Amino acid sequence: MTDSKNSARKVSPVTEAEIEATLAPQASADNDVNAQPEIDAIAVLESEKLDLKDKLLRTLADMENLRRRTAREVEDARSYGATKFASDMVNVVDNLQRALSSIPSEDLLKAEGAFKALIEGVELTERDMMKSLERHNVKKLEPVGQKFDPNLHQAMFEAPDDLVPKGHVTQVVQSGFTISGRSLRAAMVGVSSGPVKA
Repeated sequence: MTDSKNSARKVSPVTEAEIEATLAPQASADNDVNAQPEIDAIAVLESEKLDLKDKLLRTLADMENLRRRTAREVEDARSYGATKFASDMVNVVDNLQRALSSIPSEDLLKAEGAFKALIEGVELTERDMMKSLERHNVKKLEPVGQKFDPNLHQAMFEAPDDLVPKGHVTQVVQSGFTISGRSLRAAMVGVSSGPVKA
């Protein structure tokens, strides 16, 4: 009887291969569970990377725009910073020209002594003022014969003229000036309306 009991209790030996085969599905299931959080973490990191890259590119673009805008503002300040002062000096030039034009031409020719020195001093001052303005890119407009430009000219009147084509400047009432190519003060002008009608 003991032999039959012993034979019933005999268990066949289990090989390592069988153990690994039995544990393999469980290990792969554990790996799948562990792999899922890793995939989620990688996706989060990739998303953060793309977000940071986008922010970096936007910041670089903003900095480049700021650099360009600042350079433009510095250039404008350099070119047009003296606009108010130049505008005031243009009025001084006008007054000097008015002073000279108020002297009758006969008196200019006959001028002697202190009166002649005064006239020459005013002329010299006017010329020197114009040179100083030109050094700072302030230029006087000479529009007679040019096509009327509303950016640079202000029409005071329109009159027929046989010598000047229609829409062109015939006369300057008050001189105009530009600063670095921009209008500082529009020239007040008369404009031709074309030939005189018969």
